[in-house]
Amino acid sequence: MFKAWKFFQYGYLLIAIICFIEGIAVLQENSSKAYLLIGFAIFITLVFFFKRFFRKKIEKRNQNQSK
Repeated sequence: MFKAWKFFQYGYLLIAIICFIEGIAVLQENSSKAYLLIGFAIFITLVFFFKRFFRKKIEKRNQNQSK
């Protein structure tokens, strides 16, 4: 179960990269949409680091319990 989450968490980074690139591309046409996409990319990046931190914390706790 935990091994699958390691791969899924990188999906967050992929979505963030796509939103950031799309935000830069739309910046000249529609600035409000561009800022929304860039903000969403920043938020998703923070979610990635948050989830990674807690996943590692849980894995460490499970390793200590199994010993």
